This record gives sequence, structure tokens and C-alpha cells, in this order.
Amino acid sequence: MPTEIKMPALSPTMEEGKLARWLVKEGDEVASGDIIAEIETDKATMEFEAVDEGVIASIAVPEGTEKVKVGTVIATITVEGEPDQAPSKAASTEKAPQAKEAPALAVTQQEVKPVAPPPIASAPPALPAKDGRIVASPLARRLAAEKGVDLEGVSGSGPHGRIIKADVDGATPGTAKPAAAPPAAAPAPVAVVAEMAPESRALLDDRVPHTVEKLSGMRKTIARRLSQSMQEAPHIYLTIDVRLDKLMAMRSDLNKALAPREIKLTVNDLLIKALGRALIDVAECNVTFAGNELIRYSRADISMAVSIPGGLITPIVSDASGKSLSEIATVTKDLIARAQGGKLQPAEYQGGTASISNMGMLGIKHFTAVINPPQSTILAIGAGEKRPWVSEDGSLGVATVMTVTGSFDHRAIDGADGARLMTTFKAYVESPLGMVA
Repeated sequence: MPTEIKMPALSPTMEEGKLARWLVKEGDEVASGDIIAEIETDKATMEFEAVDEGVIASIAVPEGTEKVKVGTVIATITVEGEPDQAPSKAASTEKAPQAKEAPALAVTQQEVKPVAPPPIASAPPALPAKDGRIVASPLARRLAAEKGVDLEGVSGSGPHGRIIKADVDGATPGTAKPAAAPPAAAPAPVAVVAEMAPESRALLDDRVPHTVEKLSGMRKTIARRLSQSMQEAPHIYLTIDVRLDKLMAMRSDLNKALAPREIKLTVNDLLIKALGRALIDVAECNVTFAGNELIRYSRADISMAVSIPGGLITPIVSDASGKSLSEIATVTKDLIARAQGGKLQPAEYQGGTASISNMGMLGIKHFTAVINPPQSTILAIGAGEKRPWVSEDGSLGVATVMTVTGSFDHRAIDGADGARLMTTFKAYVESPLGMVA
């Protein structure tokens, strides 16, 4: 029977996606590596890549369909040597099991191929037929014989545990059956963003000329996650003024030295380094609240907010404390360019131990940021500007000063610890040689 192609989970938190476009139609022949569809997730447009040759037997979900649940059958493919028989409608519309079977398509970032499919729970072992034989497609049997693979040691990812070509391709000759992975944990409940009340919408319709556009998957996810953050995490805000003159002078000197290597440090690069060092020094703020547990991180991975068309993404500078300033400058330049092009891999923007959001370049003097769950810390960076400044000896002068506000999850971080992080961050910025010593 044809192999069911299911909507995959492109990230650990993905529950649904939009089937943006089909690149094939029913009856088309496909080969391994062919791109057959595009799927819009909350962060980017991803591509489906066929891993088996065969014929598209049916397309169950038309292009443009939104809110397609992970595990939903979106198409079927007839593999060489299998009868051309479409599955029943009931089979195509049944709900996905809790532990999802391996999809028959590999997923890659748009215009970036090939990559391995996302991590999923292992497929169930192949089921023997009534006469004791292992259920496998003819093509899989032929390939197994050519490679010397014992089908008894192969787990099938086809319907009802049927072994298909992809299972044999990934098997090692003579290996024993791998142990099944534990079932994937159920995703944590997330906040639901309420729709506009009908009476309010009617008032808007009557009085204000307007257009209506559907939210993208990214905007829906931003709304859901930030609502979740504000509802679940009690925010505490701590604000401090930081003098920038020494940091700006050091940046100028370093950029002259790095010019032959075509590396240019930004103020944000230096602030990422300062936050990374501060989090290592004040480890009480480099944590995640996890119900009855508190997760403490031994490394500072800093997520930086980057504005992209249609929303916001937070690529991660890993080990910001341990990287040199030139390394951070190179990494951030690459991450920002690929973020704006929609070419980041999920591991490059999911995770992080704390965040930094810099709106100073937009002229914003002061703002508060919403914590990026499951993190517990985010710094909101305002614009540097000339202000009156009283020096330590009491003399009045003019200095370049920026306002920084830290948002902390009060379930995990006490106000005193948050204050220590802010003053430590300030010390690194105002005495920047400490970051490179």
C-alpha cells in the first residue's frame, strides 16, 4: 500500500503549520532528494525533500491550508514494487499518535539542502506477518539483500511498522535491533491569545476604514509565547544608567586593529560579551524556572533580538563569555544575515540562557522587554546619549550614557541577585578592559 506522508514536527514546540505550496501533483514521479512541498512554520519556510523514489498517489491537504496538525497525513506516495492503492479516507484523517512515526520526507531549511530530518521518537519495530515473516516493501527487501542487512534488526517507519527503503538506507549490516527511544514528552501548555470581542469588532467595522490580513505563523507564535510569558512569569524590572565613553574608545581602537582582518565590532557585540561575563559572575541569574526544579547553566548563551520581515527572531551567541570579541563579531554578523534571509536552523534560535534586546539604534531611550521563555533574564538596551554626569570626585561634566533595564522572572531570581547582575554588567561596560583581560 502507499506510504503515508505526515506533517512533521520541525521543532520541539511545533504543533501545527501551514502547507504553503505543493511543488508536485498527483501522478508525478519523484526521486530521493526532490523538493515536493514547502511548509511555513512560526519562524521560516521549510522544504520537504523526498527520501524514496515513487509516484505521488494522492494529495490529502491542498496548498494554502493553515493549522495542519503535526502527524496529519498530507499525501501518499507509492514506492516502487508496491501496489498502487490509496489508503482509506478514515486512515488519512485519523489523529496522529502521541509518539509520532518517522515521516517519509526529510525536512530542510528553504534553499539549504540536504539536512537530516528533525529528531523524533523512534519508529515502532517492524511487525511480523501472520506466517512469521517480517513486513517490508519489495524495494526494501531487495536493498537489504544487496547491503547484507538483516531485516529482523530494522525498525520500520512505514504504515503499521512496515519496513521501507529509508529504513534500510539508515541500517548498518549485521546490527541488532536498536532500542526504542522513550516517547516524546508532551509539550507544555501554552497561553491562548483571545480574539477580539464581536462587539468591539463590529464597532471597528462601522467606524474605521480598514483592511484585514491573516496573521503569519510567526506572528501567532510571538503573540502566544509573549502572552504566556507575561501570564506565567512574574516580571521584576531593574533599571540602571551606564556610562559608555571608555567602551566606545576601546571599540574604536579595536576596530583599527581588526581592520586588516575585515572584522568590525559593534556596540551590541561588546554588550553581549559583557552580559555573558556578568552571567558567569552572577550565576544566580543564569537559570530557568522549571516548576519544582531550578535549572542552573554553567555557560552563558546569549539570545539577541533581531527584527525580520513579519516578526522577531532571537539567534543565539553560544558561550558569549568564553568567545573573544572578534569571534562574537563574526558570529553575530553571520547570524543576523541568515536570520534576515530566513535561513537559520532551529538549533540556532531555540534555547539560550538569557537575552539582550537593543533598541538604541532606533533612538529609544528606555523600555522594558518581555522575558523570552523559558529564560529568566533579558536586558533592554536604550540609546547612548550625551548627558550631564557627576564624576566620583563630585565634578560635573558631560558623558555618553545609556539606560539599561533588566527584566527578571521573580520565581527564579530574587531582586538582590538581579541587582548584582545589573551592577556587574555596568562594571564591565564602564571598565571594558575587564572583558578582554
